[in-house]
Amino acid sequence: MMAALDRASAHAVNKPRNARGLPMAPEWLCRYCDSLLRKSSRAAGELEEKLGAAITVFKYIDDKDVFQKFYGKLLARRLINSLSVALEAEELFISRLKSVCGYEFTSKFHRMFTDMQVSADRNAEFSKYCRTREIELGISASFLVLQAGAWPISSAPALHSPALPPELERSIQQFETFYCEKFNGRKLTWQLPLSTAEVKLCYTSRSYFVTLSTLQLCLLLAFSSSDTQNMLQLTERSGLDEEELVKQIQALVDVALLLADGDVAAEAPASPRTPENAVAVPLQLTAHSELHLNLEFASKRTKFKVAMAAPKETPQETERTRDNVEEDRKLYLQAAIVRVMKARKVLRHQQLVQEVIEQCQGRFVPKVSAIKKCVEILIDKQYLERSTEANDEYKYVA
Repeated sequence: MMAALDRASAHAVNKPRNARGLPMAPEWLCRYCDSLLRKSSRAAGELEEKLGAAITVFKYIDDKDVFQKFYGKLLARRLINSLSVALEAEELFISRLKSVCGYEFTSKFHRMFTDMQVSADRNAEFSKYCRTREIELGISASFLVLQAGAWPISSAPALHSPALPPELERSIQQFETFYCEKFNGRKLTWQLPLSTAEVKLCYTSRSYFVTLSTLQLCLLLAFSSSDTQNMLQLTERSGLDEEELVKQIQALVDVALLLADGDVAAEAPASPRTPENAVAVPLQLTAHSELHLNLEFASKRTKFKVAMAAPKETPQETERTRDNVEEDRKLYLQAAIVRVMKARKVLRHQQLVQEVIEQCQGRFVPKVSAIKKCVEILIDKQYLERSTEANDEYKYVA
């Protein structure tokens, strides 16, 4: 009875597939776990119970590599943006994944947590470095140094990196100097669009603390010299392309920190625009459109966040993740074939397929056609060769 129930559960979990034939359950389960592990008012006992149920479903998933890929991306977002309900809960869930799939499956997740702990130590060392040399940064800054191989973040410079104002540039230069002195030969690649800042508004009738992205802060600092800036000036100062610039400005206008041309608040200061009465309307901006700092800004909340542009994963990013899964599978299959052939030296095609499937079962169930393609690739690379004694036999080339 239990065996039949297990087979039925596995069939139900693995049946839904997208147009490309990839299973949907791993991705759905990742997003469910992400919602559980984000900050909320959920009780600890309830969280543990639901995560335990998620592990039960995870055990039935055949394509665990799809889960690994999506979970890594969502975990990175939670850690970078401090969205986790508790690091203990994150580590407990990863330890449960490790008990099911082994250390190799969760090794990158563990390295992410190591980076977060090491970064805290680095920031303490950097603070001491600045005090010893009497360096005044002018702002309080902390940095995350992340290993490119562990985090699902491109190691290339970010496409939408802004031209930093002096207030921020000095901190980055000093940290680079400190880091390069400590680790000679290492290179830092800055991912500024992933960073956030907290600022205090001093031009309003009362003090407000605002959390926003670094790109949004760069735009807001442009108004330090003048209460009015046009789009052309902001483009030159920020270094952002038009599409990205409009996205960031839209977020600042939506919370009434900036006012666009024709805004009611710009014409009638007696009725100031606030986050509570602001209506999100898509901006129609040209090169000569003017934006104004909202000097009459008021809000019921003294602390609030500005919505980050594109905080959710886009369909294009999801497709890229699926592409990465397929590419990783090709490499994994090739490595598995080489391991089998290195141990067996000579093997018939059917036996090779069976042994490769057995090796891959912990991560995914490979198609026979995919194994055949990888064998052909390895023959071209001269890792294998066809036997002269039988058409369906392969030899390992040392």
